[in-house]
Amino acid sequence: MSNILVLYYSSYGHIEVMARAQAEGAARVAGTRVSVKRVPELTPPDVCAASGYHLDQPAPIAEPEELADYDAIVFGTPTRFGNMASQMRNFLDRTGPLWFRNALVGKIGSVFCSTASQHGGQETTITSFHSTLLHHGMIIVGLPYTVNGISTMKEVTGGTPYGASCVTGAGEESRMPTELELSMCRFQGEHVSRITSRFTAGTAA
Repeated sequence: MSNILVLYYSSYGHIEVMARAQAEGAARVAGTRVSVKRVPELTPPDVCAASGYHLDQPAPIAEPEELADYDAIVFGTPTRFGNMASQMRNFLDRTGPLWFRNALVGKIGSVFCSTASQHGGQETTITSFHSTLLHHGMIIVGLPYTVNGISTMKEVTGGTPYGASCVTGAGEESRMPTELELSMCRFQGEHVSRITSRFTAGTAA
C-alpha cells in the first residue's frame, strides 16, 4: 500500500482544483491511499476578503510533522514572483525537525504550480521548489513528455517537464485550469503513484 499526500496552497481556487486532479490521477493506481490537504493561510482575513480569496476549501489543514507519514508528497503552489507562495514557504520552513532526523530521505517529491501569465515563472517556481525537497533527501519526479499535450501549439496552456502547471490569466481574461491542464495534473499524479508503488513494493519485499 502506497500512502500519497497532495499538499497545496491556493488563493483563488486554481491550485485547489489542480490538487484534486492530481489526487484523482494518483488514485488510479491500485493499492494507493491518497490524501489532499492544504497549508494554513497567513494573509489577514480582511485582506483575503478584499482580495476575493477563495477560503471555503474542504481540504483539512496539514501539520509539518505528518509529512513523515507519507511515501510520496505532491506539492502545489501558485507563483509569487517566480517562486512559491509565502504560505507554502512558511510551511516548509517549519519542517526543520523532519530534516534533523532525516524523516523525508528517500521519499518521492513532485511539484505543480500556476501563474497568471504564460511566462510568469512556472518553471522557476517548480525548479526552485525542488531545492527544498533535495535538501530533505527526497527523490524528484517531474512530468515526462509522454503526457499528451505538453508540446501542443494549438492552445495557450501550462505544462512543463518539471511538473504540471496552468495559466490563470487576469481580469477579464482570467480562467480556471483547462481540461488539458487538468489532464496533465492527473497524469502527474498517476506517474508519481506508479513510481511510488514500485518503491513501496521493494520495501515490503
